[in-house]
Amino acid sequence: MSKRGCIIFNPAARGERAKVLQSHVSGLKENWELMRTTGPNAARALACEAVQSGYETVFAAGGDGTVNEVLNGIGDASQGFERTRLGVLPFGTVNVFAREIGVPMRLDRALRLLTEHREITIDLPSMKFQGETAGERFFIQMAGAGWDARAVELADWNLKKRIGQFAYVVSGLKALREPRTSFQLTIESRCLTAQLVLVGNGRFYGGQIPIFSKANQQDGLLDVCVFPRINWFVLARYVLGFLHPKLMSRGSESYLQTRGFTLASDSRTPVELDGEYAGCLPAECRIRPKALRILTPLTI
Repeated sequence: MSKRGCIIFNPAARGERAKVLQSHVSGLKENWELMRTTGPNAARALACEAVQSGYETVFAAGGDGTVNEVLNGIGDASQGFERTRLGVLPFGTVNVFAREIGVPMRLDRALRLLTEHREITIDLPSMKFQGETAGERFFIQMAGAGWDARAVELADWNLKKRIGQFAYVVSGLKALREPRTSFQLTIESRCLTAQLVLVGNGRFYGGQIPIFSKANQQDGLLDVCVFPRINWFVLARYVLGFLHPKLMSRGSESYLQTRGFTLASDSRTPVELDGEYAGCLPAECRIRPKALRILTPLTI
């Protein structure tokens, strides 16, 4: 017999969010179990445990990194994506996926998802790594290889807590000062050289920057932006996008839609998934059409 659901959260979440969450849940008629993380990758293990325990819904109360951990934890369990659906409560700095599916950023409104929601199915992309970081990792919103992922590696956690998503602008500047290497993307019969590749399963990147303007989470396609060169002009466009989505403009990047592609490099090239470092090239990206059950607000 399945159980209603659980909420995986960090009890040391910024501000009073953890206390508000616990207070709200204790006042609900429905029984929601609170599962507390204890450190890195704890959310992944807890999510796998939740599926194996029979929970039909698992909420990730955190940022995009926590959502990614919970997503992969569900995937770790046997038939996890068939057995369990995913919900999101935005506790993080940027909360790109929550913004994508219309979850309110105000916690009191977001908490209504525990009682007011509907289920939809969306596509589920993954990155299969080879070499030292071998293994498959799922992502829900976005991925990046090259400069973007190096900026994620260099991001300062304390600075991120103080200035939010603009910490990535700072780390992007640091990454831009380093020597930039090129790598190869093979998509169908085409081979492209890039210093940055961004992959979207939704429209938004880095907040509400609509980089993937054609993206649809239910079309079975990955949206891919290929940047042949990275320079100060590209960073400036990103900064403008952070300030306001309408200030974002297109440059020399190619925009492609595909069901899969491969990435290869002769030098160390990092990859990020949902804003967290995940491994290094080579890797293969694929998508499973409508394989993930999620909860969205009734108004979406």
